[in-house]
Amino acid sequence: MLSRILFLAIVFLLQACAAQSQLIKDELETVTKENLKYYLYYPEEYSSSGDKEFGILLFLHGGGESGGELGWIKRNGPPRLLAEGKQFPFLILAPQNPHEKKWWNTHAVMQLLDSVVSSSNVDAKRIYLTGLSRGGSAAWELATQYPDKFAAVAVVCGMAPLPYAHWIEKEMPIWVFHGDKDDVIGVGESDQMVDKLKEMGYNVRYTRYKGVGHNAWDRAYTTDSLYTWFAEQKRIN
Repeated sequence: MLSRILFLAIVFLLQACAAQSQLIKDELETVTKENLKYYLYYPEEYSSSGDKEFGILLFLHGGGESGGELGWIKRNGPPRLLAEGKQFPFLILAPQNPHEKKWWNTHAVMQLLDSVVSSSNVDAKRIYLTGLSRGGSAAWELATQYPDKFAAVAVVCGMAPLPYAHWIEKEMPIWVFHGDKDDVIGVGESDQMVDKLKEMGYNVRYTRYKGVGHNAWDRAYTTDSLYTWFAEQKRIN
């Protein structure tokens, strides 16, 4: 009996060694492609041949505008205001998430943004960021992963990456909007994120709408002072 147990132990040991011998070190360069349709707005005074540089606002829409016609993104936010005739003092880049039920491909968004900035008269120190709902969550993600990119960020009813709040550039102004009756992305997401940022000494303001549900963007993006605030921001470094 003892010899049989010993035999089985040896077999298991040999099998373990054999399994370990299959651990191979290797490397593969991957390429992710994304087809992003987008709108790009130029202010009336913009000139591609002039010397004046402008700021640019990157707007990321919510889930309801994903995966369909590009025109859907005119339903909310700055694209809706543009369709209604509003003028802005900076460029606005509004891509569409091509996937109905996938998160934003933020790496692809950054490639698009960099391409537009490099081919336009844009001041790289005046790149602004905003998003609503699923796009608000992506805006938080971009702010954490690219802390040296944006001059200011405004997030409307988005999920917040609380454990990574300290990754965000501390000198970057932040404005958060949320409705306290939001039953899709609870207001606690923004409450906790704002509290954490303030605790760490960040420059953050918070507009918490009483009695408003998930459509806080209706009020947030019709707040004229939001765009004045954006236009006043510029990265120091």
